[in-house]
Amino acid sequence: MHKRELILFDLDGTLIDTAPDMAAALNDLLAAEGHDPLPFADIRPHVSHGAAGLLRVGFGDHGDTADSGRLRTSFLDRYQANLAGASRPFPGIAELLQRIEDEGRAWGVVTNKPGWLTEPLLRLLGLDTRAAVIVSGDTLAQRKPDPAPLLYACSQTGHAPAQTVYVGDAERDVAAGIAAGMDTFVALYGYLGPEDHPHEWGASALLEHPDDLWPHLSRPASTVEVP
Repeated sequence: MHKRELILFDLDGTLIDTAPDMAAALNDLLAAEGHDPLPFADIRPHVSHGAAGLLRVGFGDHGDTADSGRLRTSFLDRYQANLAGASRPFPGIAELLQRIEDEGRAWGVVTNKPGWLTEPLLRLLGLDTRAAVIVSGDTLAQRKPDPAPLLYACSQTGHAPAQTVYVGDAERDVAAGIAAGMDTFVALYGYLGPEDHPHEWGASALLEHPDDLWPHLSRPASTVEVP
């Protein structure tokens, strides 16, 4: 039996509510391209899919054409200019992180967001120096759903996968966590859309609120063999 000593979080839709700023960047780009803005409710479920997913929402098939590179650059420039305008930790996250630290445990971030966006965002929110490890989408050659970023986070902090849990709000997060051999939880408060069926992803549990994670951390974890 292993105590859960390292808690890893996805970033967008799990640790930080970045949807307001990402939606603002998309609508600003739509306006610049002569399109009508989209309702926030239509954009929010797609934020975890990054720039590519948001461009598909905003521009449809046009977002996947040869012009997509220009649109992606323009979107990311707009987003980078206002990374933390309205982005904040989800309600309950600040208290959860403090409790993890007070217990002498460690927490970190594993995200597919590139480092040039991840690290400034965490710094602006005062979380960068508190995280035991930050693994971005360009830290390694592999990204989630590959388990390599999660295993790398474990190696950097000296924790075994069986001592680690991962929390995310996308199916690829659960797939990566399971493949890494760690208990994995779905943040239902994140950016899930009607096409998502998290109860079918094989997660250890579904979390309605960050507080729901704590009872699971308080119980020893069974040893899981890494494939």
